[in-house]
Amino acid sequence: MKILRIAGLLVIIALLAGVPLLGNDVLTQFGINALLLAVLAQGWNIIGGYTGYASFGNSVFYGLGSYGVGIAMVQWHLPFGVGLALGALMALVFAVLLGLPVLRLRGHYFAIATLALAQVMIAITSNVELAGSNVGLVLPPLNNDPLFYELALVLLVLITLTIFWFTRSRFGFGLIAIRENEEGAAVMGVNTTLYKVIAFALSGVFSALAGGIHAYWITFLDPASAFDISLNVKMIIMAVFGGPGTVLGPVIGAFSLSALSEILSSEVTSIAGLFFGVVIVAAVVLMPRGLADVFRHFRKSGWHYFIENIRNHRL
Repeated sequence: MKILRIAGLLVIIALLAGVPLLGNDVLTQFGINALLLAVLAQGWNIIGGYTGYASFGNSVFYGLGSYGVGIAMVQWHLPFGVGLALGALMALVFAVLLGLPVLRLRGHYFAIATLALAQVMIAITSNVELAGSNVGLVLPPLNNDPLFYELALVLLVLITLTIFWFTRSRFGFGLIAIRENEEGAAVMGVNTTLYKVIAFALSGVFSALAGGIHAYWITFLDPASAFDISLNVKMIIMAVFGGPGTVLGPVIGAFSLSALSEILSSEVTSIAGLFFGVVIVAAVVLMPRGLADVFRHFRKSGWHYFIENIRNHRL
């Protein structure tokens, strides 16, 4: 069974890698967006799904990655790869310095603390001349959508393999222990502070790499779009919808919701704006553990699975 699953995943990756060969620019551009959102959902999955800390600040890492590429290429005339490395380094340093104090908070206190970060970064970058201030930065154009698509796909494969490693490693078991009972994990010898900071840093680095790819793809960034809090809401919804704390759940959630959102936005624009709000309410009530959990239990329990979840919420 394991061999069949691995073979199936390799076939899916090969099919995804072949999308640009179809020559459909619209499909390729949609694929870039969907792949980058899947990376962000997986990034949130590390800190939110496995560690149990619902971060609303991952859009900050995304913005740092964007500005790393923008500053390197526009202000310092350095290659794109150097910009990606700079953005990832900025996110890593920020995650460590911020994580040490903020990760001592829990529950809604942690969520509120991270929620304010995006606005703080918007205010800071708006007054930094190196970052283009309020005007933003215009990157040199590169009309090569297949390249950005393949970069996004490689990044998604890398972060998914990292999360798969969680399910087989002492580090991953430590994160799950923190999620389930942090005090108990500490008693059992888990260095909870170190584990949480590493998880926060990994989440930040992958989010920054996604931001850097996106910035070069669209060739423009400004503070409001780089540190957009709605992007953080999207990645949380996609991870929750697909199944937080699972290897492939956030990827499934990102692809399915991206496709549905694209269809709604092209057909009925007014409905698209309400779509994500309806989805998160339905997901929390009907399938609080996401699509991954539905796939595991629906065959056995059928529609009783959803009925039981409604009863548990006393609706």
